[in-house]
Amino acid sequence: MSDPAPRRLRLALHQRPLGMLPPVAFLTALRAQAQQAARLGADLLMLPEMVVSGYNIGAEAIERAAFPVDGELMAEVATIARTANLGLLLGYPERAADGIYSTAVLIDRAGQIRLNYRKQHLFGDVDRAVFAAGDKPSIALLDGIKVGLLICYDVEFPEAVRALALAGAELILVPTALMRPFEIVPRAMISCRAYENGVFMAYCNCTGAEGDFVYLGESCIVGPDGRFLAKADALPTMIMAELEIDAAIARARSVSPYLQDRRPELYRNLVA
Repeated sequence: MSDPAPRRLRLALHQRPLGMLPPVAFLTALRAQAQQAARLGADLLMLPEMVVSGYNIGAEAIERAAFPVDGELMAEVATIARTANLGLLLGYPERAADGIYSTAVLIDRAGQIRLNYRKQHLFGDVDRAVFAAGDKPSIALLDGIKVGLLICYDVEFPEAVRALALAGAELILVPTALMRPFEIVPRAMISCRAYENGVFMAYCNCTGAEGDFVYLGESCIVGPDGRFLAKADALPTMIMAELEIDAAIARARSVSPYLQDRRPELYRNLVA
């Protein structure tokens, strides 16, 4: 019996400005972006946090823009994924029975929702003025790969990434709306999180200005050895990398076996 084919994923990140587009205009832009990624051979296209509505637009505007995961707009997004034959990951303001959430949805190439993850760590007044906090980690299979989701500020807590890695995540996707002066996050922290957990990390940021926020850009894809596979500058762009899941993770975890060598009995005070 032959060995199974090595798992690979071609991942595209679209770094772009945020803005309050009408739904029809947003869907038109998303359709074009999905078609572009598909022509480049991508299996999954990732977009930033709150890309559907904008982020720093005020609580009232977020409340007006929020929509449910099972509504018509998300059904149209799923149709775009299915038509382009690639997965989609994007951030949106989710309206739920118990509040409004900053949410990231992962849709597979068949148009099925695989994950609907709500941001767990709220950042300052811009988040706390409107969003409720999520409390459930998320992992799902996408093309046979265990994918975990975090949103922006979540990734700055090492425990959040480690929890996903211990639950089996091989690729962690982080849509974000990171502004200046937090350059250390894409330049050092994402690489560190990937290396210390032996996982692939993808960090998709936005560009331009929104209110008093100047977004940093610098989206990146990082391998489990902490090395950058693709990096963006501050301008709108699409970056891509092919992830060799099995070989890269096995190699990284053999060199730096942090998950294997950890001693959780010594760290109990971290969750006290």
